[in-house]
Amino acid sequence: MFQTRQAASTKLPIQRKGTKYVAKARTFVNDSVPVVIATRDMLKLARTAREVRKMINEKMLKINGRIVKDYRDSICLFNQFEAGKTFQLILLRTGKFAFKELNKAEYMVFKVKGKNIIKKGKIQLNLHDGTNILIDKKNIVNGDSVYLDDKKKIVNHISLEKGGKAFVIRGKHQGLYGVIESIEDNNVSVKLENGGTVNLKKDILFVLK
Repeated sequence: MFQTRQAASTKLPIQRKGTKYVAKARTFVNDSVPVVIATRDMLKLARTAREVRKMINEKMLKINGRIVKDYRDSICLFNQFEAGKTFQLILLRTGKFAFKELNKAEYMVFKVKGKNIIKKGKIQLNLHDGTNILIDKKNIVNGDSVYLDDKKKIVNHISLEKGGKAFVIRGKHQGLYGVIESIEDNNVSVKLENGGTVNLKKDILFVLK
C-alpha cells in the first residue's frame, strides 16, 4: 500500500517534493517507519525498493530480532533494526525520526499499552509496537516500560512514577527528556531538560531507565 507524500507522517524525514506516492507502513502509520524508507532513504543501504526486497528475500533485515518479510513492515520508536549493523529508531527534538547506530547489543525497550488476563490466569502485556508477551509479575501497569532480552524476557521494569525519567513522544515538546515531578490521574507534571515544567498526558510519555 502507498500514501501520498503530502499525507505521510511529518515524523518521516523525507522530502515533501518528489514522487507523488511513498510506501505506507503496515501498522502504526503515523508512529513508525516502513522498512523500505528506513533502508533506502534514511540509512542509504539500498538505492531502490527492488534492492530492499532483495535484502528481505535474503533475510538480511530484522526488527527486534524478527526477520522482515514485507518492505512495509513497521519500525516503531526505540525498535532495533538490523541491516548488517544494528540501529535504534529514535525521535529528534525536531520531531523527525532518525536512526542511532548501536555499538553493542542493548536490551529492547517497550511501553506497556495494555494488560489482559488470558487462559489459566496468565497475564499478557500488549506493548507499543504490537508485541505481546506473557508475564508473572502483577505490578506492571499501563504506561510503564519494560526492557526485554533477545528471548523476550523482562530484564528491567520501569514504573511511571514521581522521579522517573520521561521522554515526550508527541506534541510540541516531542523529542525532549524530563523528570516526572507529580502524577494526578492521567495528568503528569514533567520538568523538561530545557528548564520548563509542563503538564502532559500519560499517553504521550515514554518512561526510560
